Amino acid sequence: MFKRMKSDMDVVFEQDPAARTHFEVFLTYSGLHAIWSHRIAHTFYKRNLFFIARVISQISRFFTGIEIHPGAQIGDRFFIDHGMGVVIGETCEIGDNVTIYQGVTLGGTGKEKGKRHPTIENNVLISTGAKVLGSIVIGENSKVGGGSVVLHDVPENSTVVGIPGRVVIQNGKKVRRDLDHHKMPDPVDDRCNQMETEIRLLTAEIANLKEGKHNDNHNL
Repeated sequence: MFKRMKSDMDVVFEQDPAARTHFEVFLTYSGLHAIWSHRIAHTFYKRNLFFIARVISQISRFFTGIEIHPGAQIGDRFFIDHGMGVVIGETCEIGDNVTIYQGVTLGGTGKEKGKRHPTIENNVLISTGAKVLGSIVIGENSKVGGGSVVLHDVPENSTVVGIPGRVVIQNGKKVRRDLDHHKMPDPVDDRCNQMETEIRLLTAEIANLKEGKHNDNHNL
């Protein structure tokens, strides 16, 4: 147990340049406290002591601002940086060397039963505010950009950004079709173009009416 705790603290020093001493990290890093509390809760959960597991989970949530369901399976060297608002669902499976930031949700869509939360494979990074929803898989060595909403599987060695999340880099190469930001739909611009077209048609119609009236007066 102590060896695993030491490994968790070592990850903090690798990932966070603000970390100074083991004593400081041990006492002040809420992400660590949430992970350690989860491991205790998960032990009770596996023994079908669900009530005790949930109580531990909720106490941890109260003190850390991080909600991890006791049923979630989390691997080694998991790092939560500035973890306020992180939510991890019951059937989540998280591999080794995974890093997530504040505001990340690993949740369900509300339409599934059984396995309804994401599987995060090894060496994945999920940035601030990202939402990964449903029983999907985020492949090894992938990155999810801040604020993205991911609803479909992500291949390994990929970078995903946007709403909905789209792969923009895979195996170190840009996926150009996803980088044409100038071609993204703009409803305001579309509406302005429609109004401009309608104004031109109305102007032409008014001009035709005026011309017809002028010709009628000339004939009289």
